[in-house]
Amino acid sequence: MKTVFVLFDSLNRHMLGAYGGERIPTPNFDRLAARSKVYDKHYVGSLPCMPARRDLLTGRLTFLHRSWGPLEPFDNAFPELLKKQGTHTHLITDHYHYWEDGGATYHNRYSTFEFVRGQESDPWKAMVQPHWERLKEKYHHAQTEGAPGNKYGPYMINREFIKEEKDFPSVQCFAHGFEFLDMNRDKEDWLLQIETFDPHEPFFAPERFKEPFKTKWDGPIRDWPRYGRLEELPEEADELRANYYAIVSLCDFLLGQLLDYFDQHDLWKDTALVVTTDHGFLLGEHDFWAKNRMNMYEEIVHIPLFIHDPRNPGAGR
Repeated sequence: MKTVFVLFDSLNRHMLGAYGGERIPTPNFDRLAARSKVYDKHYVGSLPCMPARRDLLTGRLTFLHRSWGPLEPFDNAFPELLKKQGTHTHLITDHYHYWEDGGATYHNRYSTFEFVRGQESDPWKAMVQPHWERLKEKYHHAQTEGAPGNKYGPYMINREFIKEEKDFPSVQCFAHGFEFLDMNRDKEDWLLQIETFDPHEPFFAPERFKEPFKTKWDGPIRDWPRYGRLEELPEEADELRANYYAIVSLCDFLLGQLLDYFDQHDLWKDTALVVTTDHGFLLGEHDFWAKNRMNMYEEIVHIPLFIHDPRNPGAGR
C-alpha cells in the first residue's frame, strides 16, 4: 500500500468550500472532495498541537490523563507499527515543536524524516546582535511586546530570511514531498507524511495570496492574534482575518500542486491520500481569538477530513 498523508495545522473546516465555506476560494480542496470521502463528523480528541499529534499517532486519547508531552516508550505509534510490517514511513515537517523539550520523540518513530526550518519561533538563524529597534518598527506593538526574550524575537529574525515564495517553510515541505514521490512513486509499501505548520499563526503568506483579501489597514504588520477576547478595532481584526485567509489560500495552492502530481502520474489508482488538520482556530467567533482559553467551540474541535482510498474510489460523505 502507498499512502500520502497531508497534515495541516489550524485549518478551519468551515472555511473550506467542501464544508460550505464561502469567504475563501478553495478550489483545490473542492477538487479533493470530488475524488474522496468527505467526513462530516470528524472531531479532535485532544489539543492543541502535540496532544493532537499523540492522538493521531497512537489512537489513544491524550486528555484527560496528560497534557502537552512527548511520545512515551510504551506508546505504539502507527509509523513504527507500519515500519515493523515492512512499510517505509517518511515524515516531512516544518513543525518545530517536534524538536523541543516536551514535544520530542515523535519523529523518531518514522523510518526517515526531514525538518524544514523557519516557522514561527523556531530558533533557526543565529543573529547574535540584531538591530531590534529596526525589526520592531515593522510590526504592530502587540507582536513585539517582550521581544527579544520571548517567541516574537525568533519570529522577527526568521522572517528576515524568508524573502521569496520558495523560501516559505510550507512551500519547501511540499517541494520535498515531490522529491520523495519522484524517487519512490513506483515502489510499494511506503507512507509519506507531508506536514506543515500552516495555516497556524502567525499568518505569514506570500504577497500574491494576500492581494485578494486586502483591507483598509495601513499600519505595521499585523498577522499574529493574541489568545483571548476579541478587543481589537474592526480594521485591525479585519487585517488579522485577511492574513489567515491568505495563508489558507497558500495551503489550497500547495494541495493543488499535489493533486496535479496525482493526476500527472495517475497515482489515484494505487495511492491513498488522507488530508486533515489537528484543530481549528477562532477568528473572532464567540468574541475570541485562537484556542485553549475558551470553551471547545465547534470551530475549534470540528475539523475536516478527506480520504481517497484507491480500493474504494469516488466521492461520498
